[in-house]
Amino acid sequence: MATSETIASARDERRWNRMADMMTRFHDYFKEEFNVVYELADGSFSARGMSLRMYLSLADELRKHLTMHHTIEERHIFPNLAKRMPSFKADEQHIAAHHAIHEGLDRLGALLDKWRAEPAAYAPQEMRACLDGWRGVLFRHLDEEVQDLSGENMRKYWSMEEFDRLVLTF
Repeated sequence: MATSETIASARDERRWNRMADMMTRFHDYFKEEFNVVYELADGSFSARGMSLRMYLSLADELRKHLTMHHTIEERHIFPNLAKRMPSFKADEQHIAAHHAIHEGLDRLGALLDKWRAEPAAYAPQEMRACLDGWRGVLFRHLDEEVQDLSGENMRKYWSMEEFDRLVLTF
C-alpha cells in the first residue's frame, strides 16, 4: 500500500519532469517524422500513393517543424534556462547543435528546391546522403536536451517554486 509520502514523492517527480515530458513528446514526433522521410527517400513513397511532389512536401514539413521548434526554443525557452543552466547559453551545446542541424536543414531545403524545379533529377541516394549528414547531431541533440530538462537535472538549478514559475512562462 502506498503511503502519503510515496504519493507525494511521485507527484513531485511528475512536477519536476514536466518540461522533459513535454519536450519528449515533441522530440519523439520529430524523430518519427525524420525516419519516415528517410525511409521513403528510396522512392517507396510512390508505393504508398504519394507523388514526388507530395514526398518533397513531406520533407519540407519536417524542415519547417524543426525550424519553428528551434526558433521558439531560442527566443523564449533557452534564454530563461540560460540564466542558471550553462548548456542553454548562446555559445554552448544546445545552440551549437541547432546551428549544425540548421546547416543540414538548409542543405535539405536547397535539394527540395532543386527537385521541385527539376523533378527528373530526384536522386534517392542524394536525399539519404543529405539526411545522413545531420541525423546524428539531430537525434543526439533531441536526447541531450530532454536529459538536461529532466527533473533530476532541473532541481540542481531551481527550487520547486522557481521551476513552477518558469514552466508557467512557457
